[in-house]
Amino acid sequence: MPEVLKAPLVVEFPFTRSLGPVQSAFLTGLRERVVLGVRTGDGRTLVPPVEYDPVTAEEIRDLVEVAPTGTVTTWAWNHEPRRGQPLTSPFAWVLVRLDGAHTSLLHALDAPGPDAVHTGMRVRIRWAEERTGAITDIACFEPYDGEDTEFTVRAGEFGEPVTGIVAHARLDYTYSPGRAQTAYINALSGRRTVGERCPSCRKVYVPPRGACPTCGVATSEQVEVGPGGTVTTFCIVNIKAKNLDIEVPYVYAHIALDGAGLALHGRIGGIPYDQVRIGLRVEPVWTDGARYPDHYRPTGEPDAEYDTFKELL
Repeated sequence: MPEVLKAPLVVEFPFTRSLGPVQSAFLTGLRERVVLGVRTGDGRTLVPPVEYDPVTAEEIRDLVEVAPTGTVTTWAWNHEPRRGQPLTSPFAWVLVRLDGAHTSLLHALDAPGPDAVHTGMRVRIRWAEERTGAITDIACFEPYDGEDTEFTVRAGEFGEPVTGIVAHARLDYTYSPGRAQTAYINALSGRRTVGERCPSCRKVYVPPRGACPTCGVATSEQVEVGPGGTVTTFCIVNIKAKNLDIEVPYVYAHIALDGAGLALHGRIGGIPYDQVRIGLRVEPVWTDGARYPDHYRPTGEPDAEYDTFKELL
């Protein structure tokens, strides 16, 4: 049996969102070294603030300041900080109820070790030197044995409010395609496309998954398909990806390779984007050293009859 492949993969994208008046005030306050909560109709102060009372669902907008000091309500020690976490050395994740608040805020506590952390300990905010209006304006919490901080309860009104944030989402993981897809990938390196046939319904699935998604039975019989195929549906891409050197607009399509019972996707080239159509007959175009087709181009054959691919739409 051939060795099963594996490779490190990263999924990463920036998530941009606008802020309502409550979250805008909270993040703008952090930029000014002020922590704001929101007061509910029954007098509770929620930190971080929310726009609706979680008990009554009533809209709440009454912003008030709370202290930068507080009490740890629970904690967990982080032995191995990961990329993008608040601190690079081991630290504690803590829930801190700031003085004047009735709920707890999750953040990092800079402590020399787990023996130095306990529920009920007093802490205070360590502010970041450069603040932009984000939760990272709180660099972390640190142990504090001084007197309670004097602060004036006030509403938060600041100039140049923060109106939006960009959160960079990222997932690092090791992907293993398994037996079936390893065979599929190895075949592609030889410029062949191989699927697996279901022993029950007899459909050929490309790429194979090792089991029939319809019948739920294991598949093992390998079947070579293509190389030609038929466009079953497509979309025109008008937004350029920063890591993809392809000029827009271009066409991405579902392509039913000859002999396959499932359409796969690929880019269509060699034809103006506005001439791509359902039923167009295409073939793969390979580049030197590539492990998969760069794109698909028209074969010059007549378009496929609808009845030959309608089950693959």
